[in-house]
Amino acid sequence: MRKKAAPLLAALALLLTLEACAMPKNPELPVPEPQTETTQAPEEAAETEPAELPPETTEPETTETEPQEERFLLTFAGDCTFGTQVENYYAGLCFPKTVGEDYGYPFRNVRDIFAKDDLTIVNLEGPLCEDGPHKSSGHVFHGPTAYTEILTQGSVEAVTIANNHTMDYGKAGYESTKNALDEAGIPFVERDSTRLISTESGLKIGLYGMVYYLLDVEKMTEGIQELQNQGADLIIVMPHWGVEKTYFPTKEQMDVGHAAIDAGADLVVGSHPHCLQPMEPYGNGLIFYSLGNFSFGGHTNPEDYDTVIIQQEIIRDLDGNVRLGETTMIPTCVSSIEGRNNYQPTPYEAGSEGYERCLQKLRWEIP
Repeated sequence: MRKKAAPLLAALALLLTLEACAMPKNPELPVPEPQTETTQAPEEAAETEPAELPPETTEPETTETEPQEERFLLTFAGDCTFGTQVENYYAGLCFPKTVGEDYGYPFRNVRDIFAKDDLTIVNLEGPLCEDGPHKSSGHVFHGPTAYTEILTQGSVEAVTIANNHTMDYGKAGYESTKNALDEAGIPFVERDSTRLISTESGLKIGLYGMVYYLLDVEKMTEGIQELQNQGADLIIVMPHWGVEKTYFPTKEQMDVGHAAIDAGADLVVGSHPHCLQPMEPYGNGLIFYSLGNFSFGGHTNPEDYDTVIIQQEIIRDLDGNVRLGETTMIPTCVSSIEGRNNYQPTPYEAGSEGYERCLQKLRWEIP
């Protein structure tokens, strides 16, 4: 019995050994690398309200700009007589009949020029008043007080009334003119007087008026100093001087003009000759001896139709110092039609005969 069991046990042990040899060994598992979470949080996590973050405070972007010089533009035109002589007041082609109540008419062809500046100044030559006692000899002009509308609608912001026709209707006519201008909000300068004007753009302009009766240099110098003391950025002397219908200034005009610049004026803008006279750079200033007629109701057919619009650039630097910039001259005809004066100044076409003729007169050349 034992002899039979031994071989059986030996066979069983051999079988177990062979099965053990046939089984594979356990392989080594790789170590997993750490992963970054890139998936969205589960829905239940999304329902959890996140902690409140402080509000972002971002500074607004600012662009630094360099301070710039200030530039201003002034416009000057010549004699404006709104009305006519007593004996012609109701004539068919006179100023009152031509204009009627169309107060925009006289400056219609130049208003766009006047409207694009900081200040326009003209010589208002003749009182604005009702008919009444007046001078008995010479040319006597006047127009109604409603004619201040010609200035306001035409974008004229200031006038000089320092001329030889202001008193054509005596003291009453003079006071009527000043009152009408005041009511219209139009500043004016009188004879041997100063006036300080501040433009909307912030330029303080000092005016001094004078008439050929007495061109008092000492009084003018005092007036310029007074304007300087009042803080004027720019000083303009506006003399009514010279000899009518002449194309060159007299020695007196030149002496007084030079004295004005020497005393501290920046510009001298003259009137009275009823025709153009030259411009002269002098020292640190400019002198325009005569700008001629402009909207001139005093004559239906003047001997000379040439005039000019002057536009002067003014520059104020970063230190507050003021100097003259570019000067623009716009040659103009006193009428918009040929053959007679219709009181509606109109610029000449560039390069035309009239255009070149005006420039020649301003350059001391008589064509």
